[in-house]
Amino acid sequence: MKSISASLMGVVVTAGLVTGCGTSTSKQEASPAVSSAKPAETASAKELTGELEIQYFVGGYGDAWWKQSIDEFQKLNPKLKITQTAGPTINEQMKPRWIQGNPPDLMFINGAGSNARQMFLDNQLMDLTDWLKDAKNVDGEKITDILFSKPEEYQPGKAYTLPLVFGSYGTFYDKAELRKNGWNEPKDWASFIDTMQKIKDSGKMSPYIHTGVYPQYIIGGLLNSAIVAANGSDPSIINKINSLEAGVFKSQPVMKALDKLVELNSKGFIEGSSAALNHTDSQMQFLQHKAAFIPNGLWLENEMKKDIPAGFEFGFIPSVVQDIGGKAIIIPSTATMGIAKKAKNPDAAKAYLQYVFTKKQAVAWAELTGSVLNVKADLSKSDKVSSLVKQASTYFSSSDVVIAPVPVLAEELFKIEKDATLALVTGKITKDEWATRLEDGAAKQREKSK
Repeated sequence: MKSISASLMGVVVTAGLVTGCGTSTSKQEASPAVSSAKPAETASAKELTGELEIQYFVGGYGDAWWKQSIDEFQKLNPKLKITQTAGPTINEQMKPRWIQGNPPDLMFINGAGSNARQMFLDNQLMDLTDWLKDAKNVDGEKITDILFSKPEEYQPGKAYTLPLVFGSYGTFYDKAELRKNGWNEPKDWASFIDTMQKIKDSGKMSPYIHTGVYPQYIIGGLLNSAIVAANGSDPSIINKINSLEAGVFKSQPVMKALDKLVELNSKGFIEGSSAALNHTDSQMQFLQHKAAFIPNGLWLENEMKKDIPAGFEFGFIPSVVQDIGGKAIIIPSTATMGIAKKAKNPDAAKAYLQYVFTKKQAVAWAELTGSVLNVKADLSKSDKVSSLVKQASTYFSSSDVVIAPVPVLAEELFKIEKDATLALVTGKITKDEWATRLEDGAAKQREKSK
């Protein structure tokens, strides 16, 4: 399941991204390279030797791309011994090693049990700022020039992670089902509410379902974009949230955004059992047409590929909260790469990053994961890339969208936000109580940071 350690976007908006469940195992070593392999064309002429351990979470993105890219990198570096430490519960399994100061060299910071900002606060990540200023990929392109999303700054002007995935939270639906019933695809909040009212009146299915056990999906898929929209489509409010500016959670844009969650509940649009459902259960009900719309992330299609019924045609819109004629708001759902501060082979870790942050790997990622790598690349020519991913990539490249920063909250405050949001959409608390919980939690976080 994809972790969103921020409150979002869904971009992570106050992001955190949980990704889908995986089925991989935990430690695997790459196959020995053939003797004819050539060294990787990295920015450094130094031959890579020693050991390189890569930790990655196996969830909605699967492990096929990881195995393929690491195998390729291994063959190009025959004197380097690469160990893959991976699986659906790998973050929890590896926590003792991180705490004990014996971490892997490189980590894909994604999935349940991971939080990039918390790792920074715990002094576990290497400062990549100076390296990234001039780092080029193996094709000679400056890495920071080809990214959709720049590294999140946990400190002004400092980079400790490098976003690998440029996903997006948003609202998903079946285009074919909407066409069959004469229901319009949503373009804004007015059309979204109108279509959901028609669906409710038909009695054929619930208008809306969400992953109640994991409220980060509705935070990223609806609330965070609603906050930006209510701020005049100015995404700078996400920076205020990230920096825990006093009063931001009681500000007018946030309160107006909360009204939209209250409206969904008061009009009876939300599937009654949503609050008790996890991601796979709610996604399955969505695929079975028990609900028309679901807030989720772009990993959805790949995660549920074995259960997608024939004729299902994924529709996706980054946000439904904008006014008529307003721009769509993208809340990035990113997952990052970080090099351990106590990495034993940082040169090899950096070389692997230079190998994978390329247009070639962007296409391979899209083909194998059903999502978008954080590299600007033309995906239209590949017949192995799904129509959903191509649709999303078109949004990302459009000038007619607003791309918000990735919201990143520390674990403790993000949990407060998730719990409060679930309580709000089930009518157990008011929006004022939601805001008070968040303001109190932010005040405690600011105090801890002193």
